[in-house]
Amino acid sequence: MAMAPGKRGAWKLAVRLPTLTAAVAPVFVGAGVAIHDDVFEVGPAVAALLGAICLQIGANFANDVFDFKRGTDTPDRMGPPRATQMGLLSSKEMLTGMWLAFALATAAGVYLAWAAGWPVVAVGVASILAAIAYTGGPWPTGYHALGDLFTFVFFGPVAVAGTYFVQAGDVSTLAWLASIPIGCSVTMILVVNNLRDIPTDRTTGKRTLGVVLGDRGTRVWFVLLAAVVGAIPVIAALTGMTTWGILALPVGTWWLKAPLRAVLAGVEGRALNPVLNATARFNLMFGMAWAVALAVR
Repeated sequence: MAMAPGKRGAWKLAVRLPTLTAAVAPVFVGAGVAIHDDVFEVGPAVAALLGAICLQIGANFANDVFDFKRGTDTPDRMGPPRATQMGLLSSKEMLTGMWLAFALATAAGVYLAWAAGWPVVAVGVASILAAIAYTGGPWPTGYHALGDLFTFVFFGPVAVAGTYFVQAGDVSTLAWLASIPIGCSVTMILVVNNLRDIPTDRTTGKRTLGVVLGDRGTRVWFVLLAAVVGAIPVIAALTGMTTWGILALPVGTWWLKAPLRAVLAGVEGRALNPVLNATARFNLMFGMAWAVALAVR
């Protein structure tokens, strides 16, 4: 029997390092558009990145403890292990970690509010509330088929346009457009997660969009999101908004092949865990390529 990790290992498990790519890619894209528009500022860009990572860690801690409290993290769970459910960390410890992560995100937000004004405060408060409300509170959005929508909004338009705003003081049309494929690619990670968990979520009463759409519908939803990711760089090029943005497509296509093939082949259950990681890698690699391509005039 494998030995249980110590406290340090338990916190590392709870942080869920592979998921942090979802926080990194949108900030890089926002910075890429800022470079393209010649409004890039190092300080706000770095603060936005640190704030986004802390928000993601706080959200991971929140999901860990609130799913445990609601009884949805059962021994039948097919996803990666959760620290609270395994008894590695208490609910009190996890909640403390959650508030600490959000406090660090707030510290970055204070600097960003000083640099860019009060809209940053509104975005920061909304982001923290959304992270908690995903699995916590009286009406968790993740339990009412709204997880995909909130994921797209906060990891797409909010994160990308927000990163651009703290540097430029406004948001360009290109920044809004650039946020769409990133929001979709992050949402694809959640779609694979929900696809894997459809049987157990149905049993525990967790009504994700995957449960609503069913197995086949969820796979179709994954493909549609991938199609949007591919379409936006083409639209940006055809409209003359960015000359080189379309060069992100070969990179995205390369990293999308494996997860797309698995989803279309009907892979299910725990076999989707590697697909989840592959989709996260696709999000990161496409995001980096999209950011670099956007930065070039």
